[in-house]
Amino acid sequence: MLRISLYILLIIFISGCGSKKRTTAKTTRTVSVSAKKEIDSPKVSKPNNRSTISKHTKADDIVDSALQFSGVRYKYGGTTKTGMDCSGLLYVAFGENNIKLPRVSYHMAEEGKHISLQEVSKGDLLFFRTSKRAKRINHVGMVVTVDNGEVKFIHSSSSRGVIVSSLREGYWNSAFVRAKRVL
Repeated sequence: MLRISLYILLIIFISGCGSKKRTTAKTTRTVSVSAKKEIDSPKVSKPNNRSTISKHTKADDIVDSALQFSGVRYKYGGTTKTGMDCSGLLYVAFGENNIKLPRVSYHMAEEGKHISLQEVSKGDLLFFRTSKRAKRINHVGMVVTVDNGEVKFIHSSSSRGVIVSSLREGYWNSAFVRAKRVL
């Protein structure tokens, strides 16, 4: 009888070990650049007491489309809010604005006009080789802002999902290969 009781306790103990629910800590993602709410009306600014109208460009629309996916997790081959990879993010953002781009980053790098890093502006594409063993481009991002020489770009990072990063960050600066203008 004692032996049977020990077997039952052992079975209960073993079966109970694998049934624990695992939880992961949720991290809050912050976006330093947000999508614009007003799309139709031009902005009026007054530098040096002269009134000028800043036009809303196609690049603004594409960047706004990409920023709508901020915080979406990384998913290889993904093109939806449930998960995106770097080229999928840009493929969708440009596609929503009736501009067709190839689906893969190294094919995107064949499109458009080469530009120097000093010439980049909103909507330009930045291409990276993130592994020393990689023989071709394997990552792409899109310029969101250029402010005092700092280039910020949106991309989908395999570790953090869709985020805005700076080209001043050592990792991205060393992995940078080229910039292209497709608009």
